[in-house]
Parts: sequence; structure tokens; C-alpha cells
Amino acid sequence: MDVMGDKATLFETGRFVQPSHGEAAPDRSRGENRDERGGEHRDDTRDEHRDEHRDETVEAVEEARRRLAAEAGDVEAMSVLGALLLRRGDLDGAEPHLRAATAAGDRAAANNLGVLLHQRGYPDDAAGWWRVAAVAGSSAAAHALGRHHRERGDEPAAEYWLRQSAEQGHVLGAYALADLLEHRADPAAERWMRAAAERGHREAAYRLARALDRKDNRATDARTVDGDRGADADGVSPSASPEAEQWYRQAAARGHRRAALHLGTILEKRGDLKEAGRWYLTSAKDGEPRAACALGFLLRDAGDTENAAVWWLRAAQDGDGNAANALGALYAERGQTQTAERWYRAAMDAGDDNGAYNLGLLCAEQSRTAQAEQWYRRAAYAGHREAANALAILLLQGGDTAGAEPWFSKAAEAGSVDAAFNLGILFAGRGEDVVALRWYERAAAAGHTEAALQVGMARLREGDEQGAERHLRCAAGGGSAEAAYRLAAVLDARRPPQPAHELGETVHEKTECEEWYERAASQGHRRAQVRVGMLAAGRGDVVEAARWYREAAEAGSRNGAFNLGLLLAREGSEPEAAVWWTRAADAGHGRAALRLALVYARRGELAEGQRWADRAVSLGPGEVAERAARLRDALREELSA
Repeated sequence: MDVMGDKATLFETGRFVQPSHGEAAPDRSRGENRDERGGEHRDDTRDEHRDEHRDETVEAVEEARRRLAAEAGDVEAMSVLGALLLRRGDLDGAEPHLRAATAAGDRAAANNLGVLLHQRGYPDDAAGWWRVAAVAGSSAAAHALGRHHRERGDEPAAEYWLRQSAEQGHVLGAYALADLLEHRADPAAERWMRAAAERGHREAAYRLARALDRKDNRATDARTVDGDRGADADGVSPSASPEAEQWYRQAAARGHRRAALHLGTILEKRGDLKEAGRWYLTSAKDGEPRAACALGFLLRDAGDTENAAVWWLRAAQDGDGNAANALGALYAERGQTQTAERWYRAAMDAGDDNGAYNLGLLCAEQSRTAQAEQWYRRAAYAGHREAANALAILLLQGGDTAGAEPWFSKAAEAGSVDAAFNLGILFAGRGEDVVALRWYERAAAAGHTEAALQVGMARLREGDEQGAERHLRCAAGGGSAEAAYRLAAVLDARRPPQPAHELGETVHEKTECEEWYERAASQGHRRAQVRVGMLAAGRGDVVEAARWYREAAEAGSRNGAFNLGLLLAREGSEPEAAVWWTRAADAGHGRAALRLALVYARRGELAEGQRWADRAVSLGPGEVAERAARLRDALREELSA
């Protein structure tokens, strides 16, 4: 009879059983011990080794006294003696005493006789005596009888007797009734689960917390993902209401390892890492592999990879695929690829699809393309969305566009943001901009930075400046230098012209667009660096302007090199300016070529001036080409004179 995980429990008389601190005293009028915890017999002695001999002596004396009283016809003594022998496992010795006490009307004996018969393998006979005891008012017998009926599928009878037990205050009866009602999705289940939890039933406290979690998740389902993240009924929730946390804490304090795991997860998310670690450790020591795995991640994040590996190993050996993957990643980082592969395979054997995906990544890094494709396919067929995306990329790199597209689609439909973005790139490459934009928008809505940039640029092309700004802000905030530059350009075009800076005036404060230009520039965006230099020059900050122009020029910006040359020339450093103009002109900057032509003409190096004037004519733009042509012709005439 193991429906709810509890065993049929022996109920001794409470006359000689002292309740532990904070627990309800037993009902001594009928010889039943009401303090029960799921069939576990508590041992509260604190000095067991020292008192063991004394306890055995006292027990032997009490047993002898009870035997004498039972032989003299004392019904309660018969009941107590039968219970004592039953607890000891002496079924043959216990049965006659329990039957005699039962015949005399002792309900505790009737209940214990039912336990004895159940242990002997006569459940129907046991149920008969439980019924006798239950009718006489035994809440424990009503609980046992209710479970008996539930095992046989008679739920109406089970509910009747479990309700009798629960309403009499029997903690296990309340828990079993709650379990039955919860199975039917009856809202009254919470009431009885709470009743059992309030009386100290740790499994009830845990399940009440889980029920409260599910209720909170349903209430916010329109706005957020379920707290179990798609896990089973025993999945770990990263958040909980204060009341749910309270019940997790109560169950964990009573030794419930899954409650300790949940509590650790809640505390870790809140940032209480020290306390989270304590609960993970408690749960892990009690044999919960997921807690051992979580403790390993906590230690890794603290920089203690050696101890993290110890806990991951313990969890992986207990069948935790996540821990096996973590070990694989750890050894892969250390360059121990064979060991990493072994742990990834262990994760896969444990049913974790990440193992196959990680094997694919490992093979891809080693240029074992065929093996990488094999593992990606295995994980992708199992529904691993990132593996589907990786497989599609692999196929695309091999030129199999037709084979890549369905895998990108499968991954994107399963929620892969990268796959949605990659589909956008795929369709944009085919010229199907409308379809590409739809996928970009989908990826952008999920927070993909580069997708938001693409949507922003598409909105700019359409003339939708407000829509463009919204997406560019998202992308820029996500770290895209290009988005920051383009956002700055949008804002720059709106702002009124700034008055010219004059000596003695206070430099104006930086506008938002300047801040975005500077963010892009600090990320190495060359056009932004040139623009920041121009804005600094406009404020009269020559040093700052030169710094940004130089950064852009050294990174290959021809405009940066040209502007740096202008700045140096104004400061009287024309030879150095010529160096930067030469770099800009060699990169195709027509104005820089014209400047060089003028420099060499002034120096009297007419042939070199004519050569650069020719280059300026070919580079343009039109105005520059026209001026360069006049200069070239003048230099040619002077050379021929």
C-alpha cells in the first residue's frame, strides 16, 4: 500500500511515548500516537551510545510488566505489548495479543492488527480491521482504509475515509486527501495540503509550495514564461511568491531535498548566493543530483573550478546530464578534448540532447565537419533548436542552401532567435526583402541586436523615422556600434545648428546625438570617430579632434586621415599633414589628392604636383575634378614653358 509513498504505520499506545518539543501530545485515551511523519519513526535521543544499554534495560522491564498485566487480562497492556512486538517485527508474538485486545474493543489494537495482516500479505483482512477501528473513531485507521480503497481504484470510498481521517486532525489523512483531490484537479486540494503542511508534514509543505508556484505562473502566463520552464511536475522554479518560499523553507528545514533545491534556486536568483549555496549543499548531501550540479555552477562562478568539478562529477555519476555537460565544457576549455567528449557522451546517454549538440560543437572546432554534422543532426532531430541552427549554418557553409533553409525554419519556429536572424540574411541574399524583414522583426522582438539594426535601417529606407529610431535604440543599447552611429545620425539631422564657437565662450554641453557618436566611436566605428572629431573641432577642442581623427585614420579611414591632415596643416605642420593626405589619397580620397597637388606645386615640385592633380581628376568628385583639372593644366603649361 504505497500510493502516496507512505507505509502503513504502526500506532503504539502513547502512554510511554514522550512527544518531542513542539509536537502534539498523543491521544492516550485510546493508545494512538498521532504524531506521524509519513511513516518515519523519529529517534530524538541525543546520546544514543551512552544510553543504549539503559534504554534496553528499561524496555525489557516495561515489556515484562506489560506481559504480566496482559496475562492478567489488562486490555491496554495487551494492546501495548502487541504494538511493541509488531514494531520489533515479531508478528507471531504480536498477533494473539492484538487479537485479544481487539476483541475487547481496543481500537488501537484493531488498527495495529490491520497493519500486521497487511504486512503478512492479507490486505482485505487488514481492511476489515481498519474499518472496525475507523468506525470506532480511529483517524489513523481511517487513513489506512482510505489508502486501501484508493489502491483498488475505489476513489469515492477512499475519499470518504480519508476525509474522516483528515477532519479528525490526522496529518497523513489530510495529506492523502489532498493528494487524491489534487489528482482530480479539485480546488479543495490546497486546503487539505495546507492543513497537513501546517501540522509539519514536509512533503505537504513542498507540494503546497509547488501548487502556489503554479498558481502564480498561471496568473502571469500572459506576460511571462512558466516558472518551471517547461519542466515536469518536479521541475525547479527560479522564482516564487513569499508564501511559496516560506513553505519551501519549512519543507527544506525538515530535510526535504527537493524543497532545499528549490529554495537554493530562489535565493540564487535573488542574489543571496551564500545561503543558496548552503541549501544546495544540504540537498546535494541528501542525494539530489540537480542540487550538486547547481552547487557546481555556483562554485564555478565564484572561481572555484576544482570544487565545482567535484560536485559536477558527483551529480554526473548520479545520472545528471547537465552536470556531465558542464564537466565536458570544463575539460574542453582545458584542451582535454577526449575527456570532454567522454562526458558529452555521458550527458547524451543520460538523455540530455545538449550532449549531442556539444559533441557537434567540439567536432566543428576540430574541423571534423562530417562528425559535427552527424551530432548536430542527432540533437536537431531530438528537437534541439540551437543544434538545428548550427546544422543549417554548416550546410550553408558547404553550399547546400536548399538543405539549410528547412533547418533554419525549424529552429526559428522552435524559438531560436539566431535562426530567425539567419533566415533574414538568407532571404535578403535572395532579394526577398519583405520576407527577410519579417524574420528580422521576429528576431528583433526577441532582443537580437543585429536584427534590430536591420529593421531600423529598413525603416529608414521606408521613411519611417520614428520606427527606425525605436529599433536603432534597441540595437545600440544592445552594443551595436553601427546602430549607435546611425541613431546618432538620425538625432543629428533633427537638431538645430549650433552657434560657432568663439574664444572665451563656454563650450556647449554634449547633446544626445554626440553621446551616441562617442559610444560608437569608442567601439571602433571609424565614421563615428571622424564625426566625433568634427564635433570636437567645432567646439574648438583641437586636441580631442586630433585624437579621434588619428584613431580613425590609423584604423583605415580615409576621411579621418584627410581631416587629420587639415587639422595639422592649420596648426602649421604641413609636412606631417602631407603624410596623412598621402594615405587618404592612396585610399581613393580625391580632395586629399588635390591638397597634395597644391602642396607640391607650392614647393616647386611641378611634376609631382601634376601627378597628384591627375589622380584627383580621376578620383573626383565633380567639383574636385574640375579644380584639379585646372591646376593640372596650369602645371603642364608651366612645365612646358
